[in-house]
Amino acid sequence: MESRQDDIIIKLDNVSFSYDEGSPVLEDLSFSIHRGEYLGIIGPNGGGKTTLVKIILGLLRPTSGTIQLFGQDRHDFRDKYRIGYVPQRVTQTDKNFPATVYEVVRSGRIPRLGLLKRFSKNDNEAVESAMERAGIAKYRDTLVGNLSGGERQRVFIARALASGPEVVILDEPTVGVDIGAQKKFYEFLASLNREQNLTIIFISHDVDMISQETKTVLCLNRELVCHGLPHELANEKLLRELYGEHVRRAPHDKGPVLTEKGEHHHA
Repeated sequence: MESRQDDIIIKLDNVSFSYDEGSPVLEDLSFSIHRGEYLGIIGPNGGGKTTLVKIILGLLRPTSGTIQLFGQDRHDFRDKYRIGYVPQRVTQTDKNFPATVYEVVRSGRIPRLGLLKRFSKNDNEAVESAMERAGIAKYRDTLVGNLSGGERQRVFIARALASGPEVVILDEPTVGVDIGAQKKFYEFLASLNREQNLTIIFISHDVDMISQETKTVLCLNRELVCHGLPHELANEKLLRELYGEHVRRAPHDKGPVLTEKGEHHHA
């Protein structure tokens, strides 16, 4: 992993977060993310993964500690278009959702454009380019609710790409998507990372997928359990630290990713 200071685009120092002075959701996190990384964040339910992303996005303020984005303090950072975000469950859009693919993708230009400004030729070209990159241009006039889960997923990726971001963050991007579409989706993410040096951060519960697809992993269970290379996820001691003493690995072709106390948890 690169260590040059000018390649660091997200940096957390001693970040903690609690809701209403309750028990810490995140505690004393310090790590850096470099330009061009393909990072997977993994950990148990309630481990703080989504909270961490919301703090990076500025949707939550840390209780303590500091965050820098592209060398700027998070409080001073104004270039929101540089970070694209795909939230949870976008594949489960209401069937009656009234917007077309083009309209949804075009809304991704608003962080760069501003709410009240008119779309320019450059904006429209950026939208068309984002749809092409995501392989959904042929659906431009289709209502999003009429698409499959995998197709909707690509619509919201295109929406994130429309602003021309340098980082894209995805929260549980493959929920509700079949295995075949998941494989194509991860190939698509890898191509964006490889060919355009786009920094990609995604949250997943799927240990095996994270270990196979990403270049770097961040293991989170309120505290930072590990931040390193994917092969570290093969460590049974680490998995127990993340998920508890009764967890063991199970390969994809045998069904569940992890088993706990005799229960089966499917990817």
